[in-house]
Amino acid sequence: MTRLYRDEMDYRGRQQRIRRTLGLHSLDALLVTHLPNVRYLCGFTGSAGLLLVADSTWTFFTDGRYREQARTEVQGASIIVPKGPVLDAAVRAVGDSGVRTLGFESEHMSVAAKARVARILRSKVRVRQTRQLVEAQRMVKEPAEVERLRAAVRLGSSLFDKAVAAIRPGVRERAVAAELEYAARWAGADGMAFETIVAAGERSAFPHGVASQQAIPRRGFVTLDFGVILSGYCSDMTRTVFMGKPAARAQRLYQAVRDAQEAALEAVRPGSAVGEVDQAARGVLRRAGLAKYFIHSTGHGVGLEIHEPPRIARKEPEVLQPGMVITIEPGAYIPGYGGVRIEDMVVVTTTSCEVLTPTSKEFLTLRESGPVVCS
Repeated sequence: MTRLYRDEMDYRGRQQRIRRTLGLHSLDALLVTHLPNVRYLCGFTGSAGLLLVADSTWTFFTDGRYREQARTEVQGASIIVPKGPVLDAAVRAVGDSGVRTLGFESEHMSVAAKARVARILRSKVRVRQTRQLVEAQRMVKEPAEVERLRAAVRLGSSLFDKAVAAIRPGVRERAVAAELEYAARWAGADGMAFETIVAAGERSAFPHGVASQQAIPRRGFVTLDFGVILSGYCSDMTRTVFMGKPAARAQRLYQAVRDAQEAALEAVRPGSAVGEVDQAARGVLRRAGLAKYFIHSTGHGVGLEIHEPPRIARKEPEVLQPGMVITIEPGAYIPGYGGVRIEDMVVVTTTSCEVLTPTSKEFLTLRESGPVVCS
C-alpha cells in the first residue's frame, strides 16, 4: 500500500544493526515499547503500538484505531491487530515462538506491565531488563535525520523575532509564549517540543521557568527557551535578552555565559569525551566567579525526543562521534537577581562541529524605541 508521505529513513540498516545488538547481548528477542524507539525502527508515528524484534521475524502490534495507518507506515515488520490488549498479544506471541531469552526496555515499562509479562510467560521464557539498546543506536544520526533536525532548527529560530516583538513591560510571560507557539503552528510545526520557557526578571534565575502569569518587568533579563517538532524531529534553542537599560553587572554576566558557550563549542569534536565539553564551559564560569551558579549539565542529545543521549556533563563516559546532534547550553542563575542561558544545537562533524542555530548571540536589549544590541 502507498505510504502517506515520502520517508527516506534507512529502516533496513537500523533493523540490521539492532539484530546485531541482540546477538551481542545474548537476546533472542526484544520487546520495544517506547514509541520513539518503535518509530525509529519501523516508521510508525501513532500513539499506540509495540514492536517485537527477533532475529528473523519482526512483528508490529497495534489496536484497531491504527490498522490503516500501520499499513501505510510500518516497514520491515508484519502487522497484527489483536482483539484484546496489545501487550498481552505480543507476549503470548513470544511464548509461542520458541524464544528463550526476551529483553524488555526497563526504563519504559511500568511495574504493572512487567508483572503482566511475567504472569503470561509463566517462566517459559527468560525475561531480562535492557537499558537504552535502541537509544544507543539513535545517538548517531543518519544524514536524512540531520536534515530534518536542520529544518526544525531553522523553523524554531525563525520564531525568535516574533517572541522578541511580543516582549513589553506589563505583558504576561504566557502571552509571549502564546504568540510564539501560534506562530510556530502557522509556520508548519507539528507542535512544540516542550513547554515553552519565558522567564523574566528574578524568574530568569529559574533554569526551567516555564511561562507564567507574571508580567514582564520594566527592567531585567528575559530568558526564552523553546523548540518545535517538525517531521517528527525536535529543535531546542535558548536566548536571553534584557528589558530596559542593563547595568555593567548584567553585561558582565551575559558576556561570561557567552564566553562559556563559545568555549564549549570549541571543545566539540569527534573523539572528545562529553565531560571535556562540560569542563570547557565550567572553566570559563569558574574564572568569572560564577561556577556555583551553573547548576545543570552543558547539554544533551536531540532527535525524535527533546532529551536523548548523550548527556553533556561531568563524569559521563560517552565520546563524541560524527553525526551526533547535541545542545550546548551553559547558564548562570543568581537567586534574587536573574539568570542567563545561551543554547545552540550542533552536529558533530568529522573534524569539529557545525552550529545549526543561526540566531545571533549578541546581547540584545529591549527598549521602548525597539531592540538594541549592546556592544
